[in-house]
Amino acid sequence: MTIHKEGYKIIFIFFSLLFGIATVINVFAPDQTVVHYIIYFVFTLFWFFIIRFFRVPSRNYILDEKTVLSPADGRIVAIEEIENSEYFGDRRKQVSVFMSINNVHFNIYPVSGIIRFFKYYPGKFLIAYNPKSSLENERTTLVLERNDHRMILLRQIAGAVARRIVSYVAVGNEAQQCQQFGFIKFGSRVDVILPLDAEIKVEINQKVKAGLTVIAVF
Repeated sequence: MTIHKEGYKIIFIFFSLLFGIATVINVFAPDQTVVHYIIYFVFTLFWFFIIRFFRVPSRNYILDEKTVLSPADGRIVAIEEIENSEYFGDRRKQVSVFMSINNVHFNIYPVSGIIRFFKYYPGKFLIAYNPKSSLENERTTLVLERNDHRMILLRQIAGAVARRIVSYVAVGNEAQQCQQFGFIKFGSRVDVILPLDAEIKVEINQKVKAGLTVIAVF
């Protein structure tokens, strides 16, 4: 396991803040008491929670051109047919993965292809499993074109706690299946918009792992 690069600054800031507070407490109350030890314990737990949030576990990814892999760790909260007017202008299948604060928060390309579209949208910070979050929250949208010319749309959605979406995406670049394309800081959601001929392989409330769980096949 390693720490994601997006976490370096935040981990350092929180460590400095907690260390500073502990130092001030000891300046004004130098005699060590049970209260001091409780504060140290709580601060240590909080700091390790921040480190845990930015963890990147070691994984042996399953690469297969016929499959669409989960782009994120989390739980399936939506499987439905939708009318996608944002890019395609037709009906598509949508699979949504909700990422809680206990999940790792890097996102990977579920398929290989060429990036044909990318856009950032400012917005609200509704709870990420709310259906309205797909169109009203802060979010990014990218579209991948596979070698067989099937198009897949990915949508990173900020949640009630998340306040920053990071994307390493540029239109025209080649995307490799299981390559990281972004990170969402704290609770969030990723939507995968698929052609109607995609056969969905997951169920509502199923737990999924980025790059390991197959969510659809062609």
